[in-house]
Amino acid sequence: MSWSGGKDSALALWRLRQNPAFDVRALLTTITEGYDRISMHAIRAGILTRQASEIGVPVVRVPIPPDCPDALYQERMSEALDDPRIADVFHFAFGDLFLEDVRAYRESQLTAAGKRGIFPLWGEDTADLARSFIKDGFRAILTCVDPRRMDSSFAGRYFDESLLRDLPEGVDPCGENGEFHTLVFEGPIFPRPIRVEVGEVVRRAGFVFCDVLTKPEE
Repeated sequence: MSWSGGKDSALALWRLRQNPAFDVRALLTTITEGYDRISMHAIRAGILTRQASEIGVPVVRVPIPPDCPDALYQERMSEALDDPRIADVFHFAFGDLFLEDVRAYRESQLTAAGKRGIFPLWGEDTADLARSFIKDGFRAILTCVDPRRMDSSFAGRYFDESLLRDLPEGVDPCGENGEFHTLVFEGPIFPRPIRVEVGEVVRRAGFVFCDVLTKPEE
């Protein structure tokens, strides 16, 4: 499962786990070197470890530098696909919703590696998906916002009905066009919630990021 730590990959994972034809073997995640966080979502590696532990599968990490060139990205991803934990896996799942160019890129890379992509959420209405995500008991926080598309005050907000009502016109309810990214800390894929709290909000490289910290276990 291509894993961002956010709502779309979490929802796609849940769909897969409801289908007995699939057995999720691992989470494949890009980590930005120097920050030790999930790329773009800016989720701390420690929270990624907690997510994987609760889900019950290992993480295959793909280290990439900031502003990673495409050739290096492909090289690092190819190395990850040879990881003994997933070397024999044929299907790789993604939480993509409707971006045809992104899907085509993924499929071409997987085909070259002798693999196949699957897209459990593909083509579904994103407004319906956003509401069902909340209805089904998932909880998430916005960790990255593109201030060119929405106000920076959205960083750190919870992904709930109130947020959906407040989204500016033209912003996709699932942020599929890159308007925002999220961190999932509770939902049916986890036997128990991950205790988190909102931290510092910073602006970096044209985006607004909200740090999310783990809280001590009770």
